[in-house]
Amino acid sequence: MTAVDTADVDQGQTNAAPTRPFSAYEWMIAGRYLRSRRRETFISVIAGFSFVGIMLGVATLVIVMAVMNGFRSELLDKILGINGHMLVQPIDMPLTDYDPVAKRLEGVPEVVSAIPFVEGQALVSGPAGNLGALVRGVHESDLRRIPLISENVRSGTLDGFDAGEGVAVGSRMAQQLGLTTGDNITIISPRGSVTPMGVTPRLKAYPITAIFEIGMSEYDSTFLFMPLEESQAYFNMDTKVTGIEVYVVDPDKVEVMRRALEEAANRPTFITDWRQRNVTFFSALEVERNVMFIILTLIVLVAALNIISGLIMLVKDKGRDIAILRTMGATRGSVMRIFLITGASIGVVGTFAGFVLGLVVCLNIESIRQFVSWLTSTQIFDPTLYFLSKLPAEIDTGETITVLLMSLVLSLLATLYPAWRAARLDPVEALRYE
Repeated sequence: MTAVDTADVDQGQTNAAPTRPFSAYEWMIAGRYLRSRRRETFISVIAGFSFVGIMLGVATLVIVMAVMNGFRSELLDKILGINGHMLVQPIDMPLTDYDPVAKRLEGVPEVVSAIPFVEGQALVSGPAGNLGALVRGVHESDLRRIPLISENVRSGTLDGFDAGEGVAVGSRMAQQLGLTTGDNITIISPRGSVTPMGVTPRLKAYPITAIFEIGMSEYDSTFLFMPLEESQAYFNMDTKVTGIEVYVVDPDKVEVMRRALEEAANRPTFITDWRQRNVTFFSALEVERNVMFIILTLIVLVAALNIISGLIMLVKDKGRDIAILRTMGATRGSVMRIFLITGASIGVVGTFAGFVLGLVVCLNIESIRQFVSWLTSTQIFDPTLYFLSKLPAEIDTGETITVLLMSLVLSLLATLYPAWRAARLDPVEALRYE
């Protein structure tokens, strides 16, 4: 190209009327660049992989975060549903006046119920074997106030629980011991009667009046409930109890309620909340959740890097087109916006496609798990390892929006450098190399 031609190009650019940003022709050209021709197939393949990578990355993030949220929520509901939010225990004297203390605790605002209990470890035995068990003694009225138990009785009944000597056991315990409703379960405690020969283990058989299923394998195979008075006699507690479980409206506000509960108890007490008793477990879940988020974000980042490489190759391939556009009066900003639209379209469409895919999987996660288990003839999400009997998924709106925004921002940032290079391309040099 001669000096005169160069001057003509510059004069044409100077005299061209400015166009409105993101005008129709910019979208038209960007859309044309996204549609492949035979000589641009390789570039389109890279764009396709970028789209699939972003879609799968966003979908994976949405699914994994939803499953981990559901896992934490289900465990929290199960753990707090049977253990209470706060535990009140005596310090210097036995808790013999537990009924009046429980009534005073229930009078504290935001307290749902206060349940006195006796707790002890024992060995339970049945025709199919032996198991370690956590025996808990409560009143029938209090047992009915624990929805996780009263609403999940699979066989038998809780009627007359206080009047008889029957017990309620978890479904997995009954299954592993080979027992059902009406059968006798033998409970063996090392803290038995004191004799001249030493302490002899206490052994007694109780009929099973109810079998419950919480849905958490560890609890269904460990917990055994018996009447409070019977548990006091069995564990040599006389008229004492181990402590009082307090259930509140909002488990996250237990710290601010501690002082009110201490005043209501009107005696020296030691109060622990659910966070203190399960700090290691829930801290591990939180760390795992954060690490998984960081690791899976790398999938989206890699896909965004594919957008960069694809656009750089597209800019090199479209050098002549860019020169012609500049000659016809397109500004540097217009060229930059064309390639921004081209790259951002891949990221935006991939992000929302990944969101839809993740949402569909989350809404059908249990059906998908059962199908994959049937297809592979393996047990996926074994309840004996993961505590829960089904795979939970709970989509958090805030987290999902964060994932979408992160993907959109990464996709937009990935287009800036290639678009800037396209805008800086000198039309004379581009035509000369062509």
